[in-house]
Amino acid sequence: MFVAHLTWPEAGACAATGVILLIPLGATEQHGPHLPLSTDSDIAAALCARVAAERADVLVAPVVPYGASGEHAGFPGTLSIGQAALELLVVELCRSATDTFARIVLVNGHGGNVETLRRAVTLLRAESRDIRLYSPGYRGDPHAGRTETSLQLALHPERVRAELAEPGDTRDLATLLPLLRAGGVRAVSPNGILGDPTGAGAEEGESLLKLATTALLDDLGRWWPQDHEEGPRR
Repeated sequence: MFVAHLTWPEAGACAATGVILLIPLGATEQHGPHLPLSTDSDIAAALCARVAAERADVLVAPVVPYGASGEHAGFPGTLSIGQAALELLVVELCRSATDTFARIVLVNGHGGNVETLRRAVTLLRAESRDIRLYSPGYRGDPHAGRTETSLQLALHPERVRAELAEPGDTRDLATLLPLLRAGGVRAVSPNGILGDPTGAGAEEGESLLKLATTALLDDLGRWWPQDHEEGPRR
């Protein structure tokens, strides 16, 4: 399931069968006082693993844990590489990956990466590389609120400091967006939360993960229909 766990001959043998390589992309950025900096990366990696467990022709690359997180500047621990570096990283990574794997999906876990990843995919597809981008839409509050807290509770409850969960700025994203672009998250939410994590639960997070897994599997089915006759799971 995980390409990094294979030897190079094994990777070559898998590539010869026409596997799809999923590359999870996240971020290392603040998620309020109650969620770990790895939240976006954790969610993207888990989504890829769940999809790979359902399709025998899918491999998962190591997660890219750094993204364009400049809007979270001013919060300790945030590690952002910015848009230009992220675009270059993804372009060069996919150029290298397509030496082995013909079909690649970038699975994005951080909203701040989207515009950059779209530019990278446009360039790569102009080079005749079969690259797709999937960014799950979980709905709910924008950042470190009930949605992401529920997802992390479903994945890694031991990483959630539930006693520190508290509301942040609960205005809708359409209202917040111009303020975020002007001054970043710090300007609108001192605790780094956009939403309200109180009431979050693992059951809700599991339901969201199942919906996202199904949506990505559906997209894969449209892009590259799965062979009816499959060999045994790797």
